[in-house]
Amino acid sequence: MNDTFLKACRGEAVPYTPVWIMRQAGRYLKQYQKIRKKVDFLTLCKTPELAAEVTIQPIDALGVDAAILFSDILIPVEAMGMKLKFLEKKGPVLTPPVRNETALKKLSVPQPETDMGFVMETIKILRKELATRVPLIGFSGAPFTTATYMIEGGTSKNFLHTKRMIFESPALYASLMSKVTTTVLEYLKAQIKAGAQAVQLFDTWAGIFSPLDYREYVFPYVREVIKSLKSWQAAENIRVPVIYFVGSCSGLLEEMRTCGADVIGIDWRINIDDAIKRLDSDLSVQGNLDPCALFMPKEKIQYRVKDILKRASSARGHIFNLGHGVLPETSAENVASMVEMVHSFSR
Repeated sequence: MNDTFLKACRGEAVPYTPVWIMRQAGRYLKQYQKIRKKVDFLTLCKTPELAAEVTIQPIDALGVDAAILFSDILIPVEAMGMKLKFLEKKGPVLTPPVRNETALKKLSVPQPETDMGFVMETIKILRKELATRVPLIGFSGAPFTTATYMIEGGTSKNFLHTKRMIFESPALYASLMSKVTTTVLEYLKAQIKAGAQAVQLFDTWAGIFSPLDYREYVFPYVREVIKSLKSWQAAENIRVPVIYFVGSCSGLLEEMRTCGADVIGIDWRINIDDAIKRLDSDLSVQGNLDPCALFMPKEKIQYRVKDILKRASSARGHIFNLGHGVLPETSAENVASMVEMVHSFSR
């Protein structure tokens, strides 16, 4: 098996820089579009054979060094008791929003193996299919980012309801975060038991905070998940790397560096060498090409790839990735070329 990705996570020597791409299984691939014409998004997530098939598609099409489970960060939220729909051109809609004690009391902490058994079944299929190929990454939304969807009822531009709860009803927020944190922890444990070889926590919306508020309202919960996950792994004699990604992370790196993760994902809004200087030297980094750079001509993509590889050379380990998910309008040919560039230039 190609274990270059896992070695980079652990800071071990690698023959080249490994690369995978957030949202690498998705709408920019014709193979994926063909399957999506037959089923809606949630059905795809909940059908293990199909979810496994689309997880593998970018391995075949792009030659990336890791697969990431095809699923959605809101699967555990639905299992907690909220109604979930995905609307075209609007995205996820969760009802009713959690904005009071009554709504909170209706939520439960799910049992991942039973309430989200289709996810574990997908992982088991993938481990068999990918056994001689590449490692499989499992994932979850981090506690705060997961909670924002629950409070807002979907995506948001200003997170007004979330911030109002935090500042006006801190006890309610703490109670919600307690349930969400336990859910995320148990969900990741179940993925690892099913066969995930690394896990990523997506804290996409944590960058909406000042360092002070991040430290108080976000960091304790993600640190609890990672610390508990690591303690459980030590007791079970398991060694699965943990990646922590924060969108708009440049103002928060000093706070993030003690979260306990093995790898910190960096978005494109900061030079990756500047991020490395501000992080702990015992951490690997992941990132950080702007997803829109893939619309450039190939010679300009080449320049950007070389620049990031050079800047990241001082890190304990580096996994090349985009600074966020690949956009649906992106040329699959350009994505495949970028992967080849990373491999070629870093050798």
